[in-house]
Amino acid sequence: MKQRFPLVILSVLIVMSLLLGACAKATPTSAPAATNLTAPTATDTTAPAQPEATIAPVEPVTITFWHGYNADVETVFLDETLIPEFEALHPDIKVQAVAVPYDQFRRKLLIALSGGESPDLARIDIIWVPELADQGALARLDETMSDFSTLSEQMLPGPLSTNFFNGNYYGLPLDTNTRVLAYSKAVFSAAGIEKAPTTIDEFLAACEKIKALGNDTYCFADGGTYAWASNPWIWSFGGDITDPEITKATGYYNSAATVAAYNFLKDGIDKGYINPSMRGGSFDTWGAFSQNKVAMIFEGPWFPPYFDKQFPEVKYGLALIPAGDGGSVSVVGGEDIVMFQQSTKKEAAAEFMRYMLSEDVQLKWAGQGQVPVLKSAIDSDIIKNHAFFGVFLEQLKTAKARTPHPLWSKMEEITTNVGNAILNGTVVTQAALDEAAAKIDVLLTPAQ
Repeated sequence: MKQRFPLVILSVLIVMSLLLGACAKATPTSAPAATNLTAPTATDTTAPAQPEATIAPVEPVTITFWHGYNADVETVFLDETLIPEFEALHPDIKVQAVAVPYDQFRRKLLIALSGGESPDLARIDIIWVPELADQGALARLDETMSDFSTLSEQMLPGPLSTNFFNGNYYGLPLDTNTRVLAYSKAVFSAAGIEKAPTTIDEFLAACEKIKALGNDTYCFADGGTYAWASNPWIWSFGGDITDPEITKATGYYNSAATVAAYNFLKDGIDKGYINPSMRGGSFDTWGAFSQNKVAMIFEGPWFPPYFDKQFPEVKYGLALIPAGDGGSVSVVGGEDIVMFQQSTKKEAAAEFMRYMLSEDVQLKWAGQGQVPVLKSAIDSDIIKNHAFFGVFLEQLKTAKARTPHPLWSKMEEITTNVGNAILNGTVVTQAALDEAAAKIDVLLTPAQ
């Protein structure tokens, strides 16, 4: 035992010295941190540090917006001013705007819907909303947008109402308008007419004086017998298309007042007061007006800014539509912005809708001749002091919307065709309207 004890002590000392040496090697040195960045040698088995994983940038959402803005002015304004401004405010959203001519819009839209390729948003004629809503093509905005009630409270009630169908709102008003009487000051002066006619009788008296100037000058011109052109005369004479509940046309479209309106237009063509273009066909109304070949036309708020750029030397005035037994009644126009049910980007689409309905953007559109739909915009000094909006806002007080029914397009086809036949003298007015009213009654009869 005495001989083994020193060996044990020696073994313990050796183990302790090894442990202390290992600890000394593990102690960090005072070398600068830069020495840790030297590349590993070929014999170094330590794996180099891996770079941090990078996150791929999120691609912006692209929404499609179909519209029928005027190609020369409005589309340029949308593409070069508004959309870039919106995209700067919302870098995560891109807007692909597609201009579609009005006469092709409805057909192309229906084809796109049938193929499951609808746009996310569209600016459409107010009269198309009930039809598309009835087909289930539109999103119910009062259910889709959490702030819909707040937005809708800011809108003028008339334009807002064009989006209501069967208990829900399927769009929001984007712009509104109506038609008023534009008259040539040069022709009026030459004919000895001091002011715009305010009644149908005054209108006829003015036409007699203008007719005396020669066969090259017409008192009035318009582009056809579609509702936009015919309905202001029908309503101002006291007629209508259907009853207020939109259940029947008989007794309204074939009433004595509606007959009188069509006979008035036919007599005007026969006497040379009204340009034959009212029966349909191609006619440059603005060109004829600028050359003093037409004294009066019906036009909307887009007329002054566009016409003035084309014909800055022409002097004209604006007035309310001449009143008949039904008063001075024009047609409510305008467009609504709608979201399609097929859209998979409804949140982004809703942001663009909010932008287009902001007061700043609404007032910018006013500079392009569009009447705003926001209560606050209408009350702004910009609108109150506007050069020509006053007469349009006054006319809007009595203006009426075209029949808000899903089958309106079929109804208008009937009224356009019968109006054309009456003005061409190929049918008897009363009999033709009796037959047309009966056809519209069929469209209004609920399916059994």
